[in-house]
Amino acid sequence: ESYGALRHCHSEKLCRVGPFWDLDNKPPNSIPPYEVANKLRIAAASFGVVRHMVAYANSHTFSHVPHVVRESRKERQLLYSLENKGVIKRNEPHLCRVCGRMFYTNEKLVNHFKQLHEREHAKRVNQIESARGSRKVKLVGKYSMKMDKYKKAARAVLTPKVGYGLADELKRAGFWVQTVLDRPQAADVALQKHMVDMMDHRRVECVVLVSEDSDFVDVIKEAKLRCLKTVVIGDISSNGVLKRTADTAFSWEEILMGKAKKEAVSVMENWKDRDILKRLEWTYNPDVDKKKLNMDDADAEASGDDDIEDIYDEIDNDYNDDKGSWWKL
Repeated sequence: ESYGALRHCHSEKLCRVGPFWDLDNKPPNSIPPYEVANKLRIAAASFGVVRHMVAYANSHTFSHVPHVVRESRKERQLLYSLENKGVIKRNEPHLCRVCGRMFYTNEKLVNHFKQLHEREHAKRVNQIESARGSRKVKLVGKYSMKMDKYKKAARAVLTPKVGYGLADELKRAGFWVQTVLDRPQAADVALQKHMVDMMDHRRVECVVLVSEDSDFVDVIKEAKLRCLKTVVIGDISSNGVLKRTADTAFSWEEILMGKAKKEAVSVMENWKDRDILKRLEWTYNPDVDKKKLNMDDADAEASGDDDIEDIYDEIDNDYNDDKGSWWKL
Protein backbone atom coordinates (compact mmCIF):
# COMPACT_ATOMS: atom_id res chain seq x y z
CA GLU A 1 0.00 0.00 0.00
CA SER A 2 2.85 2.40 0.82
CA TYR A 3 4.48 1.66 -2.54
CA GLY A 4 1.22 2.34 -4.35
CA ALA A 5 0.74 5.59 -2.44
CA LEU A 6 4.31 6.58 -3.32
CA ARG A 7 3.68 5.92 -7.01
CA HIS A 8 0.45 7.93 -6.85
CA CYS A 9 2.27 10.80 -5.13
CA HIS A 10 4.97 10.92 -7.78
CA SER A 11 2.48 10.57 -10.63
CA GLU A 12 0.74 13.80 -9.64
CA LYS A 13 2.67 16.99 -10.19
CA LEU A 14 3.05 18.83 -6.88
CA CYS A 15 2.99 22.61 -7.10
CA ARG A 16 5.89 24.64 -5.76
CA VAL A 17 4.98 26.67 -2.67
CA GLY A 18 6.79 29.84 -1.67
CA PRO A 19 6.22 31.24 1.87
CA PHE A 20 6.92 34.99 2.09
CA TRP A 21 7.06 36.43 5.62
CA ASP A 22 6.64 40.13 6.43
CA LEU A 23 8.38 40.18 9.83
CA ASP A 24 7.78 43.89 10.38
CA ASN A 25 4.04 43.27 10.28
CA LYS A 26 3.79 39.77 11.80
CA PRO A 27 6.74 38.95 14.10
CA PRO A 28 6.45 35.92 16.43
CA ASN A 29 6.42 37.98 19.64
CA SER A 30 5.00 35.60 22.24
CA ILE A 31 5.99 32.32 20.55
CA PRO A 32 9.51 30.88 20.01
CA PRO A 33 10.60 31.80 16.45
CA TYR A 34 11.90 28.34 15.58
CA GLU A 35 8.62 26.72 16.61
CA VAL A 36 6.54 29.18 14.59
CA ALA A 37 8.77 28.78 11.53
CA ASN A 38 8.44 24.99 11.67
CA LYS A 39 4.66 25.17 12.05
CA LEU A 40 4.51 27.57 9.12
CA ARG A 41 6.63 25.29 6.95
CA ILE A 42 4.46 22.27 7.80
CA ALA A 43 1.27 24.19 6.94
CA ALA A 44 2.75 25.41 3.64
CA ALA A 45 3.88 21.86 2.78
CA SER A 46 0.20 20.82 2.77
CA PHE A 47 -0.23 22.73 -0.52
CA GLY A 48 2.81 21.26 -2.29
CA VAL A 49 6.60 21.27 -2.21
CA VAL A 50 7.95 24.16 -0.12
CA ARG A 51 10.58 26.23 -1.92
CA HIS A 52 12.21 29.63 -1.37
CA MET A 53 11.17 30.45 2.21
CA VAL A 54 11.83 34.18 2.53
CA ALA A 55 11.57 36.62 5.47
CA TYR A 56 12.15 40.40 5.33
CA ALA A 57 12.49 42.93 8.16
CA ASN A 58 14.50 45.97 9.20
CA SER A 59 17.26 45.93 11.82
CA HIS A 60 14.91 47.25 14.52
CA THR A 61 12.75 44.12 14.28
CA PHE A 62 15.74 41.83 14.78
CA SER A 63 17.16 43.87 17.69
CA HIS A 64 13.81 44.30 19.45
CA VAL A 65 13.11 42.06 22.46
CA PRO A 66 9.39 41.36 23.08
CA HIS A 67 7.87 42.01 26.48
CA VAL A 68 7.27 38.29 27.11
CA VAL A 69 10.93 37.48 26.48
CA ARG A 70 12.10 40.32 28.74
CA GLU A 71 9.89 39.13 31.58
CA SER A 72 11.10 35.53 31.25
CA ARG A 73 14.70 36.71 31.30
CA LYS A 74 14.09 38.70 34.48
CA GLU A 75 12.53 35.70 36.19
CA ARG A 76 15.42 33.51 35.12
CA GLN A 77 18.02 36.00 36.39
CA LEU A 78 16.22 36.21 39.73
CA LEU A 79 16.22 32.42 39.98
CA TYR A 80 19.93 32.24 39.18
CA SER A 81 20.77 34.92 41.75
CA LEU A 82 18.94 32.95 44.44
CA GLU A 83 20.94 29.88 43.41
CA ASN A 84 24.23 31.79 43.79
CA LYS A 85 23.24 32.97 47.28
CA GLY A 86 22.30 29.44 48.33
CA VAL A 87 18.67 30.29 49.06
CA ILE A 88 17.40 27.63 46.71
CA LYS A 89 19.01 24.49 45.34
CA ARG A 90 18.20 22.62 42.17
CA ASN A 91 17.27 18.97 42.32
CA GLU A 92 19.49 18.30 39.30
CA PRO A 93 22.74 20.17 38.56
CA HIS A 94 23.30 22.23 35.42
CA LEU A 95 24.75 20.07 32.64
CA CYS A 96 27.18 21.27 29.98
CA ARG A 97 25.87 19.93 26.68
CA VAL A 98 29.34 20.00 25.11
CA CYS A 99 31.64 18.19 27.53
CA GLY A 100 29.13 16.72 30.01
CA ARG A 101 30.44 18.42 33.15
CA MET A 102 27.95 19.31 35.90
CA PHE A 103 27.65 22.55 37.89
CA TYR A 104 25.48 23.44 40.87
CA THR A 105 24.94 27.07 39.76
CA ASN A 106 24.22 28.54 36.36
CA GLU A 107 26.90 31.20 36.86
CA LYS A 108 29.63 28.56 37.02
CA LEU A 109 28.22 26.88 33.93
CA VAL A 110 28.25 30.14 31.96
CA ASN A 111 31.82 30.94 33.05
CA HIS A 112 32.96 27.44 32.08
CA PHE A 113 31.22 27.68 28.72
CA LYS A 114 32.74 31.07 27.87
CA GLN A 115 36.25 30.31 29.07
CA LEU A 116 36.56 26.91 27.43
CA HIS A 117 34.06 26.13 24.70
CA GLU A 118 33.54 29.65 23.35
CA ARG A 119 37.30 30.08 22.90
CA GLU A 120 37.59 26.70 21.21
CA HIS A 121 34.77 27.60 18.85
CA ALA A 122 36.45 30.92 17.99
CA LYS A 123 39.70 29.09 17.20
CA ARG A 124 37.91 26.68 14.87
CA VAL A 125 36.17 29.54 13.05
CA ASN A 126 39.49 31.38 12.62
CA GLN A 127 41.16 28.25 11.23
CA ILE A 128 38.39 27.74 8.69
CA GLU A 129 38.35 31.38 7.60
CA SER A 130 42.15 31.54 7.21
CA ALA A 131 42.37 28.27 5.22
CA ARG A 132 42.06 28.05 1.44
CA GLY A 133 41.18 25.41 -1.13
CA SER A 134 41.07 21.75 -0.16
CA ARG A 135 42.40 22.46 3.34
CA LYS A 136 39.35 24.62 4.07
CA VAL A 137 37.04 21.85 2.87
CA LYS A 138 38.78 19.32 5.13
CA LEU A 139 38.55 21.62 8.15
CA VAL A 140 34.84 22.22 7.58
CA GLY A 141 34.22 18.49 7.47
CA LYS A 142 36.43 17.90 10.50
CA TYR A 143 34.80 20.52 12.75
CA SER A 144 31.21 20.35 11.47
CA MET A 145 29.89 18.05 14.20
CA LYS A 146 31.70 19.92 16.99
CA MET A 147 30.43 23.29 15.74
CA ASP A 148 26.84 22.03 15.52
CA LYS A 149 27.09 20.65 19.02
CA TYR A 150 28.42 23.97 20.29
CA LYS A 151 25.65 25.98 18.61
CA LYS A 152 22.91 23.79 20.10
CA ALA A 153 24.42 24.14 23.58
CA ALA A 154 24.99 27.88 23.22
CA ARG A 155 21.28 28.53 22.58
CA ALA A 156 20.43 27.28 26.07
CA VAL A 157 23.43 28.77 27.94
CA LEU A 158 24.32 32.10 26.34
CA THR A 159 21.96 35.06 25.91
CA PRO A 160 21.86 36.35 22.31
CA LYS A 161 23.92 39.51 21.88
CA VAL A 162 21.32 41.09 19.56
CA GLY A 163 17.60 40.82 20.25
CA TYR A 164 16.40 37.37 21.18
CA GLY A 165 17.92 35.39 18.31
CA LEU A 166 15.10 35.92 15.80
CA ALA A 167 17.27 35.88 12.68
CA ASP A 168 19.34 32.86 13.75
CA GLU A 169 16.27 30.85 14.72
CA LEU A 170 14.55 31.54 11.39
CA LYS A 171 17.70 30.59 9.49
CA ARG A 172 17.89 27.38 11.50
CA ALA A 173 14.33 26.62 10.40
CA GLY A 174 15.28 27.06 6.72
CA PHE A 175 14.23 30.66 6.00
CA TRP A 176 16.31 33.03 3.92
CA VAL A 177 16.38 36.12 6.16
CA GLN A 178 17.07 39.55 4.69
CA THR A 179 17.60 42.82 6.60
CA VAL A 180 16.57 46.11 4.95
CA LEU A 181 17.16 49.75 5.85
CA ASP A 182 15.26 51.34 8.73
CA ARG A 183 12.89 53.25 6.48
CA PRO A 184 9.10 53.24 6.34
CA GLN A 185 7.73 50.45 4.12
CA ALA A 186 11.27 49.36 3.16
CA ALA A 187 10.59 45.72 4.04
CA ASP A 188 7.23 45.75 2.22
CA VAL A 189 8.75 47.11 -0.98
CA ALA A 190 11.65 44.64 -0.91
CA LEU A 191 9.35 41.70 -0.24
CA GLN A 192 6.96 42.72 -3.01
CA LYS A 193 9.83 42.93 -5.50
CA HIS A 194 11.05 39.51 -4.43
CA MET A 195 7.58 38.02 -4.90
CA VAL A 196 7.16 39.54 -8.36
CA ASP A 197 10.62 38.29 -9.35
CA MET A 198 9.68 34.78 -8.27
CA MET A 199 6.49 34.97 -10.31
CA ASP A 200 8.34 36.31 -13.36
CA HIS A 201 10.77 33.38 -13.31
CA ARG A 202 7.92 30.91 -12.54
CA ARG A 203 9.68 29.53 -9.47
CA VAL A 204 6.50 29.27 -7.39
CA GLU A 205 2.98 28.15 -8.21
CA CYS A 206 1.44 28.83 -4.79
CA VAL A 207 2.14 32.08 -2.89
CA VAL A 208 1.87 31.93 0.92
CA LEU A 209 2.00 35.45 2.41
CA VAL A 210 2.44 35.96 6.16
CA SER A 211 1.18 39.51 6.70
CA GLU A 212 -1.83 41.67 7.42
CA ASP A 213 -0.63 44.72 5.52
CA SER A 214 -3.12 45.83 2.87
CA ASP A 215 -0.23 47.06 0.71
CA PHE A 216 0.20 43.48 -0.51
CA VAL A 217 -3.26 43.40 -2.12
CA ASP A 218 -1.88 44.36 -5.53
CA VAL A 219 0.72 41.57 -5.38
CA ILE A 220 -1.95 39.01 -4.47
CA LYS A 221 -4.12 40.23 -7.36
CA GLU A 222 -1.14 39.96 -9.71
CA ALA A 223 -0.54 36.37 -8.56
CA LYS A 224 -4.19 35.48 -9.22
CA LEU A 225 -4.03 37.03 -12.70
CA ARG A 226 -1.10 34.72 -13.40
CA CYS A 227 -3.24 31.74 -12.31
CA LEU A 228 -1.23 31.15 -9.11
CA LYS A 229 -2.71 29.87 -5.85
CA THR A 230 -2.71 32.43 -3.02
CA VAL A 231 -2.79 31.85 0.75
CA VAL A 232 -2.68 34.54 3.46
CA ILE A 233 -1.62 33.79 7.05
CA GLY A 234 -2.20 36.23 9.90
CA ASP A 235 -4.79 37.30 12.45
CA ILE A 236 -7.86 38.49 10.61
CA SER A 237 -7.94 42.29 10.77
CA SER A 238 -10.98 44.55 10.86
CA ASN A 239 -11.21 45.17 7.13
CA GLY A 240 -9.91 41.75 5.97
CA VAL A 241 -8.81 42.99 2.54
CA LEU A 242 -6.12 40.35 2.13
CA LYS A 243 -8.50 37.60 3.24
CA ARG A 244 -11.10 38.58 0.64
CA THR A 245 -8.49 38.91 -2.11
CA ALA A 246 -6.63 35.63 -1.57
CA ASP A 247 -7.99 32.15 -2.30
CA THR A 248 -7.88 31.18 1.38
CA ALA A 249 -6.69 32.60 4.70
CA PHE A 250 -5.61 31.21 8.07
CA SER A 251 -4.89 32.75 11.47
CA TRP A 252 -1.86 32.20 13.69
CA GLU A 253 -3.95 30.03 16.00
CA GLU A 254 -4.97 27.73 13.15
CA ILE A 255 -1.33 27.39 12.07
CA LEU A 256 -0.04 26.57 15.56
CA MET A 257 -2.85 24.12 16.34
CA GLY A 258 -2.46 22.28 13.03
CA LYS A 259 -5.96 23.18 11.86
CA ALA A 260 -4.64 24.74 8.66
CA LYS A 261 -3.00 21.46 7.67
CA LYS A 262 -6.32 19.63 7.96
CA GLU A 263 -8.27 22.28 6.05
CA ALA A 264 -5.66 22.33 3.28
CA VAL A 265 -7.13 19.09 1.91
CA SER A 266 -10.50 20.70 1.15
CA VAL A 267 -8.76 23.80 -0.24
CA MET A 268 -6.75 21.64 -2.64
CA GLU A 269 -9.94 19.89 -3.80
CA ASN A 270 -11.60 23.24 -4.48
CA TRP A 271 -8.58 24.32 -6.52
CA LYS A 272 -8.77 21.13 -8.59
CA ASP A 273 -12.50 21.64 -9.25
CA ARG A 274 -11.85 25.25 -10.25
CA ASP A 275 -9.15 24.21 -12.71
CA ILE A 276 -11.44 21.60 -14.27
CA LEU A 277 -14.24 24.15 -14.70
CA LYS A 278 -11.87 26.60 -16.34
CA ARG A 279 -10.84 23.98 -18.89
CA LEU A 280 -14.49 23.23 -19.64
CA GLU A 281 -15.47 26.87 -20.21
CA TRP A 282 -16.56 27.73 -23.75
CA THR A 283 -14.34 30.29 -25.49
CA TYR A 284 -15.06 32.25 -28.65
CA ASN A 285 -12.70 31.48 -31.51
CA PRO A 286 -13.18 33.99 -34.36
CA ASP A 287 -10.82 32.16 -36.72
CA VAL A 288 -13.02 29.08 -36.72
CA ASP A 289 -16.13 31.14 -37.36
CA LYS A 290 -14.58 33.02 -40.27
CA LYS A 291 -13.32 29.81 -41.77
CA LYS A 292 -16.62 27.97 -41.57
CA LEU A 293 -19.16 30.72 -41.96
CA ASN A 294 -17.14 32.88 -44.37
CA MET A 295 -19.26 35.87 -43.51
CA ASP A 296 -17.39 38.13 -45.91
CA ASP A 297 -18.23 35.93 -48.87
CA ALA A 298 -21.31 37.00 -50.76
CA ASP A 299 -22.19 33.42 -51.63
CA ALA A 300 -22.98 32.73 -47.97
CA GLU A 301 -26.13 34.83 -48.21
CA ALA A 302 -27.51 32.69 -51.00
CA SER A 303 -27.11 29.47 -49.07
CA GLY A 304 -30.27 27.82 -47.81
CA ASP A 305 -31.31 26.88 -44.34
CA ASP A 306 -30.09 23.32 -44.78
CA ASP A 307 -26.63 24.53 -45.72
CA ILE A 308 -26.50 26.82 -42.68
CA GLU A 309 -27.44 23.94 -40.36
CA ASP A 310 -24.67 21.85 -41.87
CA ILE A 311 -22.20 24.65 -41.31
CA TYR A 312 -23.16 25.06 -37.65
CA ASP A 313 -22.85 21.32 -37.17
CA GLU A 314 -19.29 21.54 -38.44
CA ILE A 315 -18.56 24.42 -36.01
CA ASP A 316 -19.85 22.38 -33.09
CA ASN A 317 -17.60 19.51 -34.12
CA ASP A 318 -14.59 21.85 -34.08
CA TYR A 319 -15.40 23.03 -30.56
CA ASN A 320 -15.97 19.52 -29.21
CA ASP A 321 -13.24 18.08 -27.01
CA ASP A 322 -11.57 14.81 -27.93
CA LYS A 323 -12.26 13.46 -24.44
CA GLY A 324 -15.90 12.72 -25.28
CA SER A 325 -19.34 14.22 -25.25
CA TRP A 326 -20.14 16.83 -22.65
CA TRP A 327 -22.90 14.75 -21.03
CA LYS A 328 -20.40 11.92 -20.39
CA LEU A 329 -17.96 14.10 -18.43
